[in-house]
This record gives sequence, C-alpha cells and structure tokens, in this order.
Amino acid sequence: MPRSRFAGSLSTPCVDVAIDMGNPLLNLTVDGFLKIGAVAATRAAAEDVYHIVKKGSISKHNCEHTLKKMCKEGAYWGTVAGVYVGMEYGMERIRGTRDWKNALIGGALTGLLVSAASNNNKDKVAIDAITGGAIATAAEFIGYIT
Repeated sequence: MPRSRFAGSLSTPCVDVAIDMGNPLLNLTVDGFLKIGAVAATRAAAEDVYHIVKKGSISKHNCEHTLKKMCKEGAYWGTVAGVYVGMEYGMERIRGTRDWKNALIGGALTGLLVSAASNNNKDKVAIDAITGGAIATAAEFIGYIT
C-alpha cells in the first residue's frame, strides 16, 4: 500500500541587534524599545495597507497618515516595552534572583506607571497595574513551558 509523508520545519527568523550603552539596564531597555517599537510600527503599517487596498485608492494623505500612525504606535509600545524590561531587570537586581515574581512586579509597576501617566483615575490605575502584572506573569509562565 503506498504511503505518503509530509515533513517540514518552521523556524522563526531571529534578528538580534546588540546595542551597548555601557549599562545592562540601558542595554535591555533600548533593546526592548526597538524590538517592540518595530513590531508596533509594522502592525500599524499592515493595518493601514489593508484599509488602503480595501478602499482601492492611495493618496499622499494616506501615506502621511500611515507614517504618523507608525511613529506614534512604535514610540508608544516601544516605551511601554522599555519600561517593562527595565522594571523586570531592576526587580531581578534588587531581589537577587530571576523568577516569575520579577515579571509580576515589573508588569504591575509598568501598568501602574503607564496608566498614571495617562491621567486615569485611581480605580483605572489599579486595574491597569493588576492587568500588567497578570499579563507579564502569564507570559513568563508560557516561556517556561516552551
């Protein structure tokens, strides 16, 4: 009886950029900013390209809007990522250990700072701190699984 088999592998491209700012905290923060900022800018560009293709026309205004959105999203999410990475590294240095609690505390502090900087009320700041800690902890646990 004939058999057929399909085999393949998928590996993600790894782009590693080393930036030496002379301080491990700054190195990690800038690295997080650049990586997540680039992802956010790419997402914004893809979203706008989808809308332009769906509409069927492109203009100079569309291109300017897309570029502004890419810069805004990249800067915002890059900053959030940089703050989180810096907070997590800071917790690791303060506590002297590397575990999921650093992610929890770093995520909570990042959620708190980002929400407070957005002039949210006290309840929203507390909820964002809890959410940041929960997401960071979940991501850390998922990292342990893989």
